[in-house]
Amino acid sequence: MDNATYKDFFTHPTHPYQRRYEALRAIFVEGRPQKEVAEVFGFAYRTIRQLAYEFRLHCDAENPPDASPFFVIFNVGDSQIPATTRRRPQR
Repeated sequence: MDNATYKDFFTHPTHPYQRRYEALRAIFVEGRPQKEVAEVFGFAYRTIRQLAYEFRLHCDAENPPDASPFFVIFNVGDSQIPATTRRRPQR
């Protein structure tokens, strides 16, 4: 494999969790606007806003990033559901 193949893996992520990670990284590390990030990574703008909001919640003082369940996948029966997409109980 040449370097272009390796670079393509990181610059054009295909797995949903890698796309989520790279999108959040672009927002928080590179300081790119959420609308631009949504277009580049194929998310709806409202989805990127929600991901950024939830990530901030998980990274507050009580939930350091290294202990955050943000990228953890939970097994539920035969399906895998990411922590941030689990439905909250209705009140």
